Amino acid sequence: MESKFRTAGEIAAALRAGEVSSAELTDEAIARIERDDEEINAICVPDFDRARAAADGADQARARGEDRPLLGIPVTVKESYNIAGLPTTWGLPPHRNHLPAEDAVQVARLKDAGAVVLGKTNVPRGLQDVQSFNEIYGTTNNPWDHRRTPGGSSGGSAAALASGFGALSIGSDIAGSLRTPAHFCGVYAHKPTLGLAATRGMVPPGVPALPGDHDLAVVGPMARTARDLTLLLDIMAGPDPLTLGVAHTLKLPPARHERLRDFRVLVLDQHPFIPTGSAVRAGVDKVAGALADGGARVERHSPLLPDLTEAALLYTQLLFSSTVARFPVESYEQLRTRAAGLSPDDRSLDAARLRGMVFRHLDWIDANNRREVHRHGWRHLFAEFDVVVCPITPTPAFPHDHNPHPEERRLDIDGVPYPYFDQLVWAGLATMPGLPATAIPTGLSPEGLPVGVQLIGPMSEDRTPLRLAELLEQEIGGFQAPA
Repeated sequence: MESKFRTAGEIAAALRAGEVSSAELTDEAIARIERDDEEINAICVPDFDRARAAADGADQARARGEDRPLLGIPVTVKESYNIAGLPTTWGLPPHRNHLPAEDAVQVARLKDAGAVVLGKTNVPRGLQDVQSFNEIYGTTNNPWDHRRTPGGSSGGSAAALASGFGALSIGSDIAGSLRTPAHFCGVYAHKPTLGLAATRGMVPPGVPALPGDHDLAVVGPMARTARDLTLLLDIMAGPDPLTLGVAHTLKLPPARHERLRDFRVLVLDQHPFIPTGSAVRAGVDKVAGALADGGARVERHSPLLPDLTEAALLYTQLLFSSTVARFPVESYEQLRTRAAGLSPDDRSLDAARLRGMVFRHLDWIDANNRREVHRHGWRHLFAEFDVVVCPITPTPAFPHDHNPHPEERRLDIDGVPYPYFDQLVWAGLATMPGLPATAIPTGLSPEGLPVGVQLIGPMSEDRTPLRLAELLEQEIGGFQAPA
């Protein structure tokens, strides 16, 4: 594989051996972005001057005998993270000139680990789409097919990795925003256990960068190998040091198993709300086959699995309850009127979205209590299984669709149209209860597009799906460079 696709682990080894300098790596990465990113548009906010200075500083530090986990390694950061002196807009035109004065806690951790930040990667407007385009920075294209989306909302980060623009990136995930772009671009991502990694400074422009607990939303690593995910997660994990003075220390339990044959895996490929396209189903089957061939225990059904219909409705309500927080009062009243007209028997996802947008606090408490019942169900399931394998979305990357009314968009699944946002139900399977989930590539579809699946693990046992991801990478291969 070309040198531009070297892993963070390989780069670190080369730096330690003196085979290359950080300045050389950074100059190569910048030249590559300047040459290739015009067509991809992954890097929306370059920071090349400071990157070169950081690379020189890393080389000087190494010459003094220092060694840190990411010392001298070029990386990128999702646009939604605050970086002092760079715009954080979330793709919202009124905030195009918003310049934070302080780094987000995860950006600070990257820099403390020695990383060289090349710049920021593109996002959808307000981070609220499965694609990555906005009026400030334009559209990011999928490196495999420029007519298609790289996904969202961490689409710029996934496209950057697949294009060789840095070895690592950091993103965020509330509705598959790490996992879907990884799936669409053929890279790796990990959605950590809810609350595992501090989120301060990953906030909309104008919102104070304060410590806090976020419902559903997490920040997490993206990479081109499973092992690099673990490397970056170890840097990101841990509470906010501003919270009760807690230091940045956390010890995750080890993976449940080290050998493929010891894993107990539940494989899912059917959801009551949306079909799984043939290409994604083939990816799930490929992983199931590799697990079985490796001696793992593989099951396709379990009475312990929490009800998928109720889980999807509950996730949808919780997700959309947060989207209206800044709506004008008149818009909210219109939504309430529409929701009041719903039939009590309407258990569609459209109805769940509308009901969620007009949740009262009492409604949210009821939904949260039902979520705890699901979490208890997952605890029972993970007493019998170690990992659940399932789709991330029903299809590979789809063509750009910039219809300004997302409710009118349709997702083509093997020739049949489905509501655009219904594709979120698979991502929500791990998000609603707060479980860790690792997105891995499984190969290419018949059209030559990447296909990924997710490995969902037990709460706070992130190393278990990450270890299985490493083992599967050895069995079925991992990242492939775009053709």
